[in-house]
Amino acid sequence: MKKCNFCRILDSLLAIGLLVLFSPILLFIIILLRLTGEGEVFFLQSRVGRNGKIFKIIKFATMLKNSENIGTGTVTVKDDNRILPVGKVLRRTKLNEVPQLINILIGEMSFVGPRPQTSRCFEAFSQSEQKIIASVMPGLTGIGSIIFSAEEELLALTSEAEEIYDYEIMPYKALLESWFIQRRGTVMYFALVLMTIWKLIFKSNRHVFQVFPSLPKPTPKLRAKLLK
Repeated sequence: MKKCNFCRILDSLLAIGLLVLFSPILLFIIILLRLTGEGEVFFLQSRVGRNGKIFKIIKFATMLKNSENIGTGTVTVKDDNRILPVGKVLRRTKLNEVPQLINILIGEMSFVGPRPQTSRCFEAFSQSEQKIIASVMPGLTGIGSIIFSAEEELLALTSEAEEIYDYEIMPYKALLESWFIQRRGTVMYFALVLMTIWKLIFKSNRHVFQVFPSLPKPTPKLRAKLLK
């Protein structure tokens, strides 16, 4: 398995640079969240990290308190009524994810890697897949995050959301993350950072499959949803 020691240096430099760059926006968001909704600014959630170690991922608060015990639990769907008004904007623009730069700085995450899962979602992977995925640092972005950046829109607000997530989405995510781990390195690091920016602008997944033709093929049903 390739190592990317240089990527750790890039992680720190990017995290510091982006925190400085976004500091005025972050301050505005902090004040806005403090004055609206339930007054919560940050949301800390346990996620599975490298070697199976549990850590607290940091996000801006976008949902009702105790939302993990309401509705579809750890699975968030389109038009989820647990999402607060300001939270909708933060989630749509992905600004709710920016505090994870702190996770990167303290060495719990990388800029690029498999998306860290909650224990419940992580257990949807097979044991062999869990071992592979937990062998590397989880990432703020990555091939799984890019392909499923509009994941909430793939799920309807029904009692079947968790089943669809576990049996359709998670198996394909496992294939994507394994694909990345086999190819990880400095070139892939930069490629996925650039692809993340491209996806934020153009939204469509079609170009992702064109740029990375060796990506695992989704099931026809899932492919139709991903290429909408």
